[in-house]
Amino acid sequence: MAEPGSFDPEDRNSWYFGLVSREETNNILQAERDSGVFLVRDSTSIKGDFVVCVKEDNKVSHYIVNKITTGGSVRFRIGDQEFPTLPALLNFYKTHYLDTTSLMRPARRQKLIAKYRFEGKDPDDLPFEKDEILTLIRKDEEQWWTAQNSRGIVGLVPVPYVVKYTGNDEGWINTSPDPVVPMDNAIPAISNPSPPRQRKLPALAVVIRNRDPNAYDKSALKLKAGDKILVLAMHMSGQWEGTINGQRGFFPFTHVQFVDDSDEPETEQT
Repeated sequence: MAEPGSFDPEDRNSWYFGLVSREETNNILQAERDSGVFLVRDSTSIKGDFVVCVKEDNKVSHYIVNKITTGGSVRFRIGDQEFPTLPALLNFYKTHYLDTTSLMRPARRQKLIAKYRFEGKDPDDLPFEKDEILTLIRKDEEQWWTAQNSRGIVGLVPVPYVVKYTGNDEGWINTSPDPVVPMDNAIPAISNPSPPRQRKLPALAVVIRNRDPNAYDKSALKLKAGDKILVLAMHMSGQWEGTINGQRGFFPFTHVQFVDDSDEPETEQT
């Protein structure tokens, strides 16, 4: 019988990493020294199912957990074992082996550092200051992640506003998942951009990263890489204002690059 692991199965934010790929999971757990370090992620092949991923000796094992409904109640099945909840499943494997180890503790969380100040608009948002250190809880969406501050408060943060924190003199590592699309008439993208200099507005820019804003934020613009946007205002917060495809709204400046000054138009082009 294995020694009990030192974690709280009821603390979902400690072990649930959300929609993380198998490759990224392997990288996270291979970086751990001890066997029994684990995380729970969403299954990428079966919606609604989960995967318990564990560092076992020199390998990472991925155990599928099927979410099933029997007799009107939801249960979670791993192998030939069934449990009423995910915490009950994890609690069982604190003292029972999966293959060569039991569950000892959740994997360490990635640290983030804020590039800009974020005030937050919705109750679910997590406001933060520039250079504040946050803990990544899970990657919910392409543009919004769940994070925790040093006071233990959890909420949503905009991905373009944060980067991976290395904790050393090397500084930031860009964590944005958006693809950068090179454009012949665009200024080359940079990994850790600073707010560009003020210029005569309106000015034409090109979208270099896709953006699907929160559905509840009616003032945010949806952006598609390669589209042209007319910048109307450059706010110090990093949220700029512009028009694209006949719509006016706000967007992070990190998602656009100005075209050459000589090509700046009087009106928006598409």
